Amino acid sequence: MQLPAVTVMEATHFTSSPFVSQYHGSSRRRAFAFKRNHICYGYCPRFLRQPQSLSSPLITLRAKPSSLPPNHLTAEQQHADEDHQLHPNPAVKLPLDQNEKLQDVDVKRELLLLSVPAIAGQAIDPLSQLMETAYIGRLGTLELASAGVSVSIFNMISKLFNIPLLSIATSFVAEDMAKAASTQHSDSDQGATENTGNGKPFKTVPHRKQLPSVSTALLLALGLGIFEALALSLGSGTFLNLIGVSTQNPTFAPARQFLSVRAVGAPAVVLSLALQGIFRGFKDTKTPVICIGNFSSVFLFPLLMYYFRLGVTGAAISTVISQYIGTMLMIWCLNKRAELLPPRMGNLQFGSYIKSGGFLLGRTLAVLSTITLGTSVAARHGPVAMAAHQICMQVWWSVSLLSDALAASGQALIASYVSRHEYKVVKEITSILLRIGLVMGICLAAILGASFGPLATIFTQDSEVLLVVRSLVLFVSVSQPFNALAYIVDGLHYGVSDFRYAAFSMMLVGAVSSVFLLFAAPLFGLQGVWLGLVLFMALRAVAGAVRCLSKNGPWWFLHRDLQIV
Repeated sequence: MQLPAVTVMEATHFTSSPFVSQYHGSSRRRAFAFKRNHICYGYCPRFLRQPQSLSSPLITLRAKPSSLPPNHLTAEQQHADEDHQLHPNPAVKLPLDQNEKLQDVDVKRELLLLSVPAIAGQAIDPLSQLMETAYIGRLGTLELASAGVSVSIFNMISKLFNIPLLSIATSFVAEDMAKAASTQHSDSDQGATENTGNGKPFKTVPHRKQLPSVSTALLLALGLGIFEALALSLGSGTFLNLIGVSTQNPTFAPARQFLSVRAVGAPAVVLSLALQGIFRGFKDTKTPVICIGNFSSVFLFPLLMYYFRLGVTGAAISTVISQYIGTMLMIWCLNKRAELLPPRMGNLQFGSYIKSGGFLLGRTLAVLSTITLGTSVAARHGPVAMAAHQICMQVWWSVSLLSDALAASGQALIASYVSRHEYKVVKEITSILLRIGLVMGICLAAILGASFGPLATIFTQDSEVLLVVRSLVLFVSVSQPFNALAYIVDGLHYGVSDFRYAAFSMMLVGAVSSVFLLFAAPLFGLQGVWLGLVLFMALRAVAGAVRCLSKNGPWWFLHRDLQIV
């Protein structure tokens, strides 16, 4: 019996798209697809379609591009093609070893391309704060202590909502981009393509994308920024009293003035972090580095502080101006790639943001409460102890944010691949991140242990402050491996949208660390404060590792063999 003529088919590629389509001349062939193990069968005549099988890996079939007619195929090729057409047996092993190796190489390359600009972007703001601390430290110990208290309050209030918004925006935008890429896969030849990362698409995107997650993040950031500016400016005195700085304290007046000026920049700070989360969701960490305007502070600090003799107030004004410059540049770049506002307000995702943000809000409160408690206890030891604590905190956070940049890149990749159900790739990314994080933490500990003493002289020449700083070098150095792993596992959990566990585990860790800190500080002084902070970061890393080791949570695929045969 002679079979009807069919198009010669071959397995061409694997896809996670819910459907695939292809153009043939002027007519478009209707595609079919069914999802299993995140690979699809497609482009097959109706009478050749096989029923779904739970155990079968699914293969995408396309018309074989060939300039030769069918009769020019060898007998072996014709037999293999007919076997694929009539009997696409799932048990047949395909030569996937090379594809898997190429995929692993691409994942590592993509992680590298995202991480390097992200590290640069994360380093800009801490470097600006370190520069600000260095300039203020040369004005005197009183000015340095007052600025340290004000910066701690500003970071506590502004980051209370900023960190949840940044993390949620990254995951939600990455998910929206993955969904948009899957729905536009069939139109890739018409010019609409997915961004490959860092602003390098395969082809020019003719129209700006309409992503509800982008518009929602921007509107929330604007509202939160205005609220934070009003709260910081009107309640500066109250916040100083809550942190332990009374009106009789000599640092109260300059700290209040510094905080009131910095409050003007709160909307820019919130919008800037939301925009960075959006660009990370685009797999673009290069644009924020180019746009962030903190380089302007290099010129503004000496100009306003010394030439115009504004002192510590000039430092605050310089920081605010640089923040607005960077935010405006990022908005201008985003407007070229996405619609800033949706056509209808009903498209906004306030419910999803608020639900996930509620969990991360509790988590952020736990983090900030523990850090603020340490700052409050340090402030009660006097201006010298507070100045030393401020220097150590600036270096501690600045170095730790390098690991946070790596975690942010991993979060964007994991959120994208999890949305496509490509768990094997996610497993590989997770392994790479944990290994790099551990090595990075050990290297940072060694570098800080050897250089932190001479580095402290950049911030102050006060011999008493330097003596206290040298007594804290061990704690700042030893904590770096814990810091690196803690940030990495946070990025992993955000990538799979495991916000609930991230919140409750952090609340427990913060409570335990705060109790320890309260008991250790009276016994060991400022060293007891830092011992509590080291314990806090160590418990964060342990809590994250416990979740990854669980076989019943969102990381179930880490404990299963996901090899494709």
